Amino acid sequence: MDKADFHPPQSRFEILRDRLRQLYHGRTPTALRFQAVTTIVDLLIIAFFIAAPLLKGRPAFFWIDYSIAVLMMVEIGARLLASTNMLRLLRQPTMLLDLFILSTLLMPQWLENFGFLRILRLWSLSKKGIVWVQLRATRFREWENVIRALGNIVTFLFVVTGFVYTFFFQQAGGLESYVEALYFTVATVTTTGFGDLTLPGIAGKLTSIVVMIVGITLFVRLAQTLFRPNKILFPCPECALQRHEPDAVYCKACGHRLKIPDEGL
Repeated sequence: MDKADFHPPQSRFEILRDRLRQLYHGRTPTALRFQAVTTIVDLLIIAFFIAAPLLKGRPAFFWIDYSIAVLMMVEIGARLLASTNMLRLLRQPTMLLDLFILSTLLMPQWLENFGFLRILRLWSLSKKGIVWVQLRATRFREWENVIRALGNIVTFLFVVTGFVYTFFFQQAGGLESYVEALYFTVATVTTTGFGDLTLPGIAGKLTSIVVMIVGITLFVRLAQTLFRPNKILFPCPECALQRHEPDAVYCKACGHRLKIPDEGL
């Protein structure tokens, strides 16, 4: 046998890493099912984060909290093993955010006031390519940008609601206080501002100003996404421009001839 054709047997660790790469980055039916399951688990975790202010103080809360922490540690470890460059992955904003969220789960007594930032996990989820790959395989692919914009607004609403509840309504506690925080957030973000519920002091007024400014920006972005002409997602082979007119023959950026599939539409 030629020495150039000889490959030493893989260790169990290398086999595990290869398997994880196939599951996280592959496009086989098994990999797609695995990625779909991880997405569903992420959504369930996010639902717990949203409901967490209402569940605090209940006997099962810390058990669920630490169980999610263990689950996240396993998931983060698996993603690191599946990566070809662990250091680069650790420097990515989504990974740094997940590590911070993990720290709030492991140390809830010390980082309790930052628990509302856990909902940013929804933003982290929106950065996973598999979510959009699966969406593009359905008839709803043209709504990708709208769904992204809605995801940003929903994330912002619940992050601000958690912040307002933590620093202005937590002393009262309970479902009513959380609904009041959500009511204030929605009224402020949409700039309707009914005035029947306001935050006290300078900190409250500054919070309202920031929420209104960011809220207007997000809603303008959503409006632009809804009303601009629909475009086809098709990467140009020459310059990689993603969005083109449905009947485009040439790329408007570099002039390369395109061959956009008709799909019978």
